[in-house]
Amino acid sequence: MRLTLYTDYSLRVLLYLAGKENEIVTITELADFYKISRNHLVKVVHNLGLNGYITTTRGRHGGLRLAHPAKDIPIGKVVRATEPDFDLLECFNPATDQCVVTRSCSLKGVIFNAQASFMAVLDRYTLADMAGSPKNTQTTFKSIPVVQST
Repeated sequence: MRLTLYTDYSLRVLLYLAGKENEIVTITELADFYKISRNHLVKVVHNLGLNGYITTTRGRHGGLRLAHPAKDIPIGKVVRATEPDFDLLECFNPATDQCVVTRSCSLKGVIFNAQASFMAVLDRYTLADMAGSPKNTQTTFKSIPVVQST
């Protein structure tokens, strides 16, 4: 599964803001830090504001900041709000499903369960968990079991 750049940028914005919790940050500051197009970030920031993750202030001294403490922003919820869909297979969407083996195929259930597991892991973490020090992040990754393919 691959997340869109839009979701990646959304998470980056939130992580940056979590690190500057009591400061107002500008889009230009974000664009310079991440070396991302300012125009893309304007769209991302607008959507994050509409979804209630950040507050924005216009004007000369305006900018953005988190609307809630980082500990209250679940990563899984952000991903669900920023991804256009989770149709990993054509058959996930009944409106576009043209697969001739949909009724007898067991692959859909396996992929759906894998996707649910992926989201369950994201649901276990908040923005505060991700905004921790790199040392803490390494410890977190080591504690998650990795399934080896055969």
